[in-house]
Amino acid sequence: MLPPELQPRAFRPHISPSTSAPSFATSSSSYNGDQNPNPNPPISLYHGGAAGIGRRSSSSKKNSRFSPSSFVHNARIAVALVPSAAFLLDLGGAPVVATLVVGLMVAYILDSLNFKSGSFFAVWFTLIAAQITFFFSSSLYYTFNYVSIALLAALTCALANFLIGVWVSLQFKWIQIEHPTIVLALERLLFACVPLIASTLFTWATVSAVGMWNAAYYLMVFNCIFYWLYSVPRVSSFKLKQEVNFHGGEVPEDSFILGQLESCVHTLSLLFVPVSFHIASHYLVMFSSSAAISDLFLLFFIPFLLQLYASTRGALWWVTKNEYQLQSIRFVNGAVALVVVVVCLEIRVVFHSFGRYIHVPPPLNYLLVTITMLGGAAAAGSYALGMVSDAFSSLVFTALAVIVSAAGAIVVGFPILFLPLPSVAGYCLARFFTKKSLSSYSAFVVLGSLMVAWFMMHNYWDLNIWIAGMSLKSFCKLIVGSVLLAMAVPGLAVLPPQFSFLTEAGLIGHALLLCYIENNFFNYSNVYYYGMDEDVMYPSYMVVMTTFAGLAIVRRLSVDRRIGSKAVWVLICLYSAKLSMLFMASKAVLWVSAVLLLAVSPPLLLYKDKSKSSVSKMKPFQGYAHAGVVALSVWFCRETIFEALQWWYGRPPSDGLLLGSCILLTGLACIPIVALHFSHVMAAKRYLVLVIATGLLFILMQPPIPLAWTYHSDLIKSARQSADDISIYGFMASKPTWPSWLLIAAILLTLAGVTSVIPISYIVELRTFYAIAVGIALGIYISAEYFLQAAILHALIIVTMVCTSVFVVFTHLPSTSSTKFLPWVFALIVALFPVTYLLEGQVRINKAWLGETGAEDMAEEDNKIATLLAVEGARTSLLGLYAAIFMLIALEIKFELASLIREKFAERGGLRHSQSGESSSAMVPPRLRFMKQRRASTMPTFTIKRMAAEGAWMPAVGNVATVMCFAICLILNVHLTGGSNRAIFFLAPVLLLLNQDSDFFAGFGDKQRYFPVTVAISTYLVSTSVYSIWEDLWHGNTGWGVDIGGPDWIFAVKNLALLVLTFPSHILFNRFVWSYTKQADSRPLLTIPLNLPPVLMTDIIKIKILGLLGVIYSLAQYLISRQQYLSGLKYI
Repeated sequence: MLPPELQPRAFRPHISPSTSAPSFATSSSSYNGDQNPNPNPPISLYHGGAAGIGRRSSSSKKNSRFSPSSFVHNARIAVALVPSAAFLLDLGGAPVVATLVVGLMVAYILDSLNFKSGSFFAVWFTLIAAQITFFFSSSLYYTFNYVSIALLAALTCALANFLIGVWVSLQFKWIQIEHPTIVLALERLLFACVPLIASTLFTWATVSAVGMWNAAYYLMVFNCIFYWLYSVPRVSSFKLKQEVNFHGGEVPEDSFILGQLESCVHTLSLLFVPVSFHIASHYLVMFSSSAAISDLFLLFFIPFLLQLYASTRGALWWVTKNEYQLQSIRFVNGAVALVVVVVCLEIRVVFHSFGRYIHVPPPLNYLLVTITMLGGAAAAGSYALGMVSDAFSSLVFTALAVIVSAAGAIVVGFPILFLPLPSVAGYCLARFFTKKSLSSYSAFVVLGSLMVAWFMMHNYWDLNIWIAGMSLKSFCKLIVGSVLLAMAVPGLAVLPPQFSFLTEAGLIGHALLLCYIENNFFNYSNVYYYGMDEDVMYPSYMVVMTTFAGLAIVRRLSVDRRIGSKAVWVLICLYSAKLSMLFMASKAVLWVSAVLLLAVSPPLLLYKDKSKSSVSKMKPFQGYAHAGVVALSVWFCRETIFEALQWWYGRPPSDGLLLGSCILLTGLACIPIVALHFSHVMAAKRYLVLVIATGLLFILMQPPIPLAWTYHSDLIKSARQSADDISIYGFMASKPTWPSWLLIAAILLTLAGVTSVIPISYIVELRTFYAIAVGIALGIYISAEYFLQAAILHALIIVTMVCTSVFVVFTHLPSTSSTKFLPWVFALIVALFPVTYLLEGQVRINKAWLGETGAEDMAEEDNKIATLLAVEGARTSLLGLYAAIFMLIALEIKFELASLIREKFAERGGLRHSQSGESSSAMVPPRLRFMKQRRASTMPTFTIKRMAAEGAWMPAVGNVATVMCFAICLILNVHLTGGSNRAIFFLAPVLLLLNQDSDFFAGFGDKQRYFPVTVAISTYLVSTSVYSIWEDLWHGNTGWGVDIGGPDWIFAVKNLALLVLTFPSHILFNRFVWSYTKQADSRPLLTIPLNLPPVLMTDIIKIKILGLLGVIYSLAQYLISRQQYLSGLKYI
């Protein structure tokens, strides 16, 4: 408990129920936020005595009603379930991840379609499927030696998965509205089960990483953490918030999430599960020594002490509601537990690990160590519980501090002559806590620093040890400086607000020293001692502990407004950067991470106190400055990025990959600037998209970087000039990569045009140059990348790509005269297709056969075969290129025609409201009306009238492009897969791009859009079935012999007859798809039996597929007709 002077300066009369119980970084009275000069904990905030509860219990139950709102405990639940989910994914492996990805994609699609219940059930089915996959893919049954333990582990994983589903269910608002009681039950179930399951999984993961010996202590720590997070009373997210105000700030008992039963179970689990687990795993040696017996007591009484301290936050509300009884329970049980814990710690830790620092012979050493530890613990506990409140208790507290200080000094061997120094230091510290005397605390800091310096010099100063290239004396100086700053900060924190800069300077200096010391200890793991090298490992958990402890102190001081936002920003970046040492073994990674965090985090941390309005919280020049700082920081950190890429890929990355990673990191780091401060500026979003796209393209394409652009870094140069690359990785043939620049330029130009960074929508000349530039870039790239040996084709391919680019750009953004020449452009593309296809093979074949003579050797014959294969591959590539071109043209025309149809319907709707539209247009300002007219004049688009006059060619061109694309895809299917049966189901949807056309497809409209798909599937399967029968007859035995199942006339007649049996279903369904007119219900059902013999008796797989499709078509036709009939009855 902090004294009143250390409480927050701001007066906060009430705090929302979501933060009702304080966490480790909030003030002790933050349940209602009132400043209480009495250090006693505000127990009455939970239950102000038996009388108060008796008077309010009935009224609270009547007023406790459900209130739909968002689940406010998401962060608290995420602390436990997110790492648990990550651990389960690691156990399940790739199958579980794939199942989750597919299922969550389906759930996301359903949610985007506003099908909320479908999304909810999709999430649950995904979790069930993932759990089933987990049971079959994980190695639980092979990891554990006993089947019972394996089944228990599998059940724990299943329960964790279930809790994740419960947590996700609470995010659906419609469940809160439709099923309020279920939501309350789910919230209660979540808080009741999460601490039990999460502590088990966390212990499991920790044991898997560091071993089993101290597993019971790991379980005890996680139990204590989750007990504090979930078992201390929390207010439900779905109760009316007016209840708190109605009760004068007190929270009614029935507004708590957990009830008496759950709180009792949590307490029993906290106290008995760790010690029971230790007994089960160490039952053979648990009485073998005094240290083993001490483990049993520590595993019980340390959680017991936490339970007693949590009772000051209302954790024992289910035991009694009498304030006096709770205080008695805390005092008596706390005293006993404190004595037991101190004695066990002496046996287990002090004398076991630090015995060489105790300079007092036995039995006096036991007495002095007990006085020091027990007296210090008693003083700290009494002050934390608010028992130091009057003159007598202050006198006892001061005397105890003096005795403890003197005893501790004697234990560590402090000279008796200077024994008054630690006694005075203890007195000054006690006076600071009781009287808040800054002069006393200053004296304590000075004396304490002298004692720490004496201890370091007495124990380490004379040792000739070098650590991380530094002598031990240097580290002693750093540690003394760090301790001095750490002791000075509490005194600086109580100074008036105008001296807060001293606190900030002390904290930042201490954080820098801590980062420097840990960086040296962790990354330089060798120690030199008298010619011997020893491996010394600074434990990773120490880095984690100091990081989170520092972040907790920073948050507490920030909440108390004792340090400013800039100091919070610097400290968070420094402490967070320390975690990077755990993931990357680099000497400079800590400082590089700190620089990056300092450059990236200002938009998140420095501007969060500004007014939340639509106007930018950051000035434009500040945004440019922050973006420039981010870019410079990334450039400064290029060596660390290089090392990270080298570690990931296993070899030095290319210049393009490194540059792309730097650009991508710069773009991602600028996202907070744009998203939080310039979300209303479209130009900022467009340029950010271009930067991120540039980084991704550089990473994917890895273009060659000129020598002038290379990074001037000794580390990178030495990694590139390694002589071991060829011996390790082998010789790699170089491939020209300069065409990748052209593809990058084409994609970036396309993005710039789409995002209007290049104003091609308003300037026709710029649009023309833009289309030609994109076409030339793509044409040269395709020619150089895929048709490098056919130089004569380069001009034709470039012309084709330029025509395609011009056609697509001017179809989407037409000009005044573009509708007249675009049909000719398309005709040129169609004409270039056969010319390019035939010319590719003819040129190569002529070159190969040009020097043909009568006598040919085997080398020339092999050369001709290779030429024929190269021609075949190049022609296949050309077919794929033209299929993509025609697909793009068909998609563009389909999009434009669909836009015209929507415009037509919008105009019809606008005519009905013309009068209201005229009246509203009169309210438009003249300048805005002028800008709309100007934009309309500079952005010519197709209209219905203009379409009828000048763009009548569009449907026909779109249909030609669609048919040619479909035909080319069928040819590619034959060449690449040999005519796959499944390919038609992926190729037939291309025909959905057909348009209503009076020239080629008369009577075809939007109603018949699925008819070409079904007809194409049926026709393809029938024709390929007939071809398969003919092919078997042609290559088989043409005699009159009867070979059962062989390729003879009986085989042909049988399969042809079975093929004919599938026709009725297909004919009826295709007629139905064309007309959508209701037919007799019995006709589709009667054709189903005709499809069963082809499915069961045919020898050709395509006929089986036709039979199955016939059954599906008949059922679908029947169901659709039935639905139409029922809809008609409802309408009548």
